[in-house]
Amino acid sequence: MNEAKARRFLRRIGRCGPGGTSVGPGLSASEFENIEREFHFVFPPDLRLLLSLGLPQGGAFPPWRELSLRSELVGRMTWPVRGTLMDVESGAFWYPAWGPKPAGLDEAKAAAGRELAAVPRLIPLYSHRYLPAEPCESGNPVLSVYQTEIICYGANLADYAANEFGCTGVKEKASAKRVRYWSDVVDGMGILRPNRHPKHDFS
Repeated sequence: MNEAKARRFLRRIGRCGPGGTSVGPGLSASEFENIEREFHFVFPPDLRLLLSLGLPQGGAFPPWRELSLRSELVGRMTWPVRGTLMDVESGAFWYPAWGPKPAGLDEAKAAAGRELAAVPRLIPLYSHRYLPAEPCESGNPVLSVYQTEIICYGANLADYAANEFGCTGVKEKASAKRVRYWSDVVDGMGILRPNRHPKHDFS
């Protein structure tokens, strides 16, 4: 997503975005630095460009700037891992590369937690849509995450903007690149039984 497409996307959100949303001033260099330090990831270049030009806010957008909503932001950042652990606990998921699943529930959750601490962080974009922080380059796919029910919702940010918000003028044809661990889950690896998940709660 180049600057022209990023600006077009922000105008679309500002004019026709979901109710209760608006676009504020972009994040400053110090705000990016503080977020990255607090949550231990680096914004990929395309998302950094977008959020530096304007910050979608309100509704289901992550509250990057509102300190009073920090607990909500923490909940959004930790949701993918917490959701995976829910499915480990229910017996619905175990990633094969983690080795044999421990027999005890507490041991299984502890082992999964250690492994999940090493997978690429997912950065919240809107509601339960996330962008992988790794590789730290433009063009990462956007994932829709409900526990381990994960699908690719856009091959990249521009493709996602077209799919989610109807920004057809920014759409880019591309194949979704593979992301360590998460692409395997998208492919169904580790799913032991299908789950119907309730509406998520980021708290």
